[in-house]
Amino acid sequence: QVQLVESGGGLVQAGGSLRLSCAASGSIFSINAMGWYRQAPGKAREWVAGITRGGSSSYAASVKSRFTITRDNAKNTVFMQMNSLKAEDTDVYYCNTNIKRSPTSPGNDYWGQGTQVTVSS
Repeated sequence: QVQLVESGGGLVQAGGSLRLSCAASGSIFSINAMGWYRQAPGKAREWVAGITRGGSSSYAASVKSRFTITRDNAKNTVFMQMNSLKAEDTDVYYCNTNIKRSPTSPGNDYWGQGTQVTVSS
């Protein structure tokens, strides 16, 4: 079993900041890529940012220079610092990780439960 537990969402005024965390636990051999997605009601889930095991990061154009993704491999945790938040950043944010549960198993994708981020204008 693998569990992903997210935290850090909430209500913030435009221009403010939030830091999301997502900790993976359970039967984990190694974690490959980790990332964040977001989804508004009635819309498709949208990729926001990703980070490789080695620390290389990439971002959607809409958040680049405002959001920063990092990870702590020792704690199986991914973070996303969100600065200069805008009303259009309001969404439910989901973490996604690719996890190998044994040395010979393929990596499988796992999702967090989602955390609400609301930015008031």
